[in-house]
Amino acid sequence: MSTTNTQNFPLFGYELIRDHVLSSVLGKNEEDILYWCGKELARKFPLYSMEEAVSFFQEAGWGELSIEKQSKDETFYTLTGDPEAMQFDKRCFRLESGFLAAQQEKISGFLTECYDEKKAKRGLVRFHVKWDLKDKL
Repeated sequence: MSTTNTQNFPLFGYELIRDHVLSSVLGKNEEDILYWCGKELARKFPLYSMEEAVSFFQEAGWGELSIEKQSKDETFYTLTGDPEAMQFDKRCFRLESGFLAAQQEKISGFLTECYDEKKAKRGLVRFHVKWDLKDKL
């Protein structure tokens, strides 16, 4: 990751691309393509530990990520933020899911998947990152 830029930027431009242009261009394949794009982003911006994902999400403007629960083969994360900016009821969060899956896979060395569950009324998204301890890469 690069140094933190403390300048504020208008979210409107980001929202235009993320919530309108991409969904129009990707159509019915939006969720699958965004998941694989998240995995590609993880390859370009590798983390050394999953704890770094918290600051990465913040720097990327993706929201406030927190680790909720961990075990030997899974981690649960919660993503929160300004409900108006995050558009929890409309936005697809597969980009973030793919990013978390690929980072965990690289760090652990095991095949990993991530599932997201929107809780729009509560203003959050839950990510369930699960890796297979029997499937070493």
